[in-house]
Amino acid sequence: FPKNNQLKLDTISLLADHLAQARLGGDPTLLPPEKLQPGTMAEAYKVQDAIHERLTAKGYGPLVGHKIGCTTQVMQEYLSIDHPCSGEVFESTVYHKNADLKLSDFHRIGVECEIAARLSSDLRPTGTPYNRENIGDAVGALMAGIELVDDRYDNYPSFPAPTLVADDFFNAGVVLGKENKAWKTLDLQNLKGVMLIGGEEVGRGKGSDILGHPMEALAWLANQSISQEKPLQAGTFIMLGSVVKTVHLEKPAEVTIRFDELGEVSVKFA
Repeated sequence: FPKNNQLKLDTISLLADHLAQARLGGDPTLLPPEKLQPGTMAEAYKVQDAIHERLTAKGYGPLVGHKIGCTTQVMQEYLSIDHPCSGEVFESTVYHKNADLKLSDFHRIGVECEIAARLSSDLRPTGTPYNRENIGDAVGALMAGIELVDDRYDNYPSFPAPTLVADDFFNAGVVLGKENKAWKTLDLQNLKGVMLIGGEEVGRGKGSDILGHPMEALAWLANQSISQEKPLQAGTFIMLGSVVKTVHLEKPAEVTIRFDELGEVSVKFA
């Protein structure tokens, strides 16, 4: 990214155009020229904002939620990224309890098994960083969720992490389950999640796989959002990360994920 501010804005715009086209019916994204690639995560999130403007203008609707990626060891090892990263979710890509979708609507669709949080109050600066102990009062409910992740890239392992983050880190939507408002009675660290495809188990994990405790992931995003001067707002939801390695689907299938005491959600791909 050039130091000259105008050139920097032009670079952000060019990269946003390059990355957005695959989500607007275009071919899989080719690795952008090195001169366009963001060098830091801070730059990646600026490109992400520019992509959101383009997709909203093309009918994706408002942003209503957030996703956190790479919060578990299994996902960090899978993607060779040793830290969490985040993206945002559009209203038009949110489904409730179950969904019927077409494989042809995606490039190479994958599914993940997640816990989601719904905020009941804003997470604004307090002078003290958020952590797992002090963030719970802002959480109105927890729910089971499937994150839909689309490998919309020509060869994603060749893409540096900041470039993937700029494109919402694979997000293509979510399926959210019934909200559990009595979640504070649950043992979140030992909450077990399982993914089934065609009724057969393909993976399982538990809450402690998410940075040691699911609320640690939420605290991480709350603190990052404050540093970006975009505090998390009441009413939004946050996907806290997958406890199961991503499974990509090559043929029609029905996917179900289930968490103890949070229930289940499903998506059927035709």
